[in-house]
Amino acid sequence: MTALLEIRDLSVVFDGFTAIDGVDLTVDQGELRFLIGPNGAGKTTLIDVITGLTKPAAGAVRFGADDLTGRKEHEIVRLGVGRTFQTSVIFEELTVVENLDLAASFRRPLWALAGRRRGISEAVEHALTTTGLDELANEHARVLSHGQRQWLEIGMLLAQRPRLLLLDEPVAGMSLDERSRTGELLTEIAKDHTVIVVEHDMDFLRRYASQVTVLHEGRVLTEGSVEEVRANPKVQEVYLGRAREEADDAVR
Repeated sequence: MTALLEIRDLSVVFDGFTAIDGVDLTVDQGELRFLIGPNGAGKTTLIDVITGLTKPAAGAVRFGADDLTGRKEHEIVRLGVGRTFQTSVIFEELTVVENLDLAASFRRPLWALAGRRRGISEAVEHALTTTGLDELANEHARVLSHGQRQWLEIGMLLAQRPRLLLLDEPVAGMSLDERSRTGELLTEIAKDHTVIVVEHDMDFLRRYASQVTVLHEGRVLTEGSVEEVRANPKVQEVYLGRAREEADDAVR
């Protein structure tokens, strides 16, 4: 396999607190990688570094032949890296297709943005079909269900034609049916893209993950298949220990 994302000896420090501590991570082209860990493990911070939102104190991030370290957010997007956030970033007063077209517009020259577009571009059509939002193309985003909003955000990334998608807790707050549909969507997307999913839902992980990286206290605790990670005593200790702490807090 060809490595698409390579992170080496990465560290991030906030006001003396080490959020990421010497992380090494390699994700191959065409891989669907799940990134898990307790709250505060450094998952979202790691995604922030990859996308240029946070600057590392040390280490390097390479995306294919490009060094992402120190690059601005829009430069990283143009290199082919897209991400979703834990909070929605869709435009509720625009239709589904208008949201997708707006997301795709960053690759169009300025002269093409001056007039009204005719028809739907291939990238937008692909995003509509892949996410299953075809029949809602002309509906305003404000009427979408929670799950449909998440799919629209993923579609907005697809419309940008990225090589790497970073999804931060994509099934949070979804119904069981929506989680199943999202799992199928991620599996489909991974046929043509590299996808990293930050997730807490362990049942979702068991159903759809193949390769998993576990972060704990800013470090990589372990990596491997779902079965290998679930059987790892260190992972069991971290998650069981966190569950006991939450239970103790609940009865205090």
